[in-house]
Amino acid sequence: MPEPQPGARPADGSTPGTPPDRDPAAADKPTSPPVPSDQPEPSTQPTAADQPEPSDQPEATATEDVPAPRWSGSASVPPPLPRRPAWGESAEPTPPQAVPVGLPEHQTPVDPWAGVDTGGWDLPSAELPPLPPTTPYPVPPATRQWSGPPAPPVGSHPVPPPVAPLPPPVTPVSPPAVRPTMPSRPMSPPPPPPAPVRPPKQRRGGRPSAPPAAPPPGRQTPKGYVPARRRRRWPWLLLLTLACCCGCPAYYGFPISAQYPARAALPEQIEDLTLRQDNRSAETAKQLENEVRNEHLLAEDTFAGVYSTTNGKRVTVFGGTGFRLTPEADAEAEISRLADRYALATAETVDTGVRGRHERCAVGRADGSDVVVCTSVDHGSIATGVFTRLSVTDSATLLNTLRIQIVQPERG
Repeated sequence: MPEPQPGARPADGSTPGTPPDRDPAAADKPTSPPVPSDQPEPSTQPTAADQPEPSDQPEATATEDVPAPRWSGSASVPPPLPRRPAWGESAEPTPPQAVPVGLPEHQTPVDPWAGVDTGGWDLPSAELPPLPPTTPYPVPPATRQWSGPPAPPVGSHPVPPPVAPLPPPVTPVSPPAVRPTMPSRPMSPPPPPPAPVRPPKQRRGGRPSAPPAAPPPGRQTPKGYVPARRRRRWPWLLLLTLACCCGCPAYYGFPISAQYPARAALPEQIEDLTLRQDNRSAETAKQLENEVRNEHLLAEDTFAGVYSTTNGKRVTVFGGTGFRLTPEADAEAEISRLADRYALATAETVDTGVRGRHERCAVGRADGSDVVVCTSVDHGSIATGVFTRLSVTDSATLLNTLRIQIVQPERG
């Protein structure tokens, strides 16, 4: 067993030299009464060394006042828990500090073969069999002595014997081979050299394309072969797509955007025509305006008025504004609607010079006099005029002047 170290505490946590069998309850109580304040300090009391020790009292009487132990032994104290590392402290144990080693030349040399038997290397081998004897080399035969002329002395130039000239070699001549005769035919001209291959055009900013593969050596172009010419690819499909997607809507959409929407207002004076404000003219204008509203349900605004000149000419104009997808069909429908009222003859087509505007004129009768009825329709408005004492051409020109003053496109 290992000897106890000085200063080590027992396993039960008690102090060495103190009795372990003490009552816990007695340990909590004060062992001595409190010292009154009138007594002198402990430092002034005489020590045990100064007091005389009674010699006639045995030591056994000192232990009679100690109470008997309550338990036969004390409880075992568990071993302390491992200490948790502090903040920033490594959990790995600190390696021991390395002992500095001196320089090699200051150290004592060590013999690596100390204590090893190095008496000899010829050790018997019981595992490997002995090697077979080697075959002796054959004895070379005896050489014969040279029987030729003696060698010339060193430093002299021997004269070689004369050598007879050799006859020229005779080459055998073979008879010419007889080849079969073949019918002669015209020789075809040699094929033309192949045209140089033009390198493909590189795109701007793209990677250079690989050079074309060269034909194998010894290859000849067959007779009558013409290399195919590479056709340039024009973006016809792209141009056609752009024309269909952009050109068609622009062609048909420009008149619509220029003529719709529009607003209408009757001015009091148009050239030599004056708007009549009497009751009969106002009642006629009101009736015509209601008819336009009933016939054209999609009309946004309607107008009607009676104009006259100083020489007795009378012009009645009425119509409305609103979007119209088929102005040509609407113009023919308006002339057909007024044919019974004014007993119109065959309608004539008048060229207006404006794309998207269509005009029709016809001759009829009203109140016993001849009249000319003209209607002009575009994508944003319809205007109809009844003229007296005017020709068809003058009526169409005057209707164009009236609609310019009455109907005003909002984008114009």
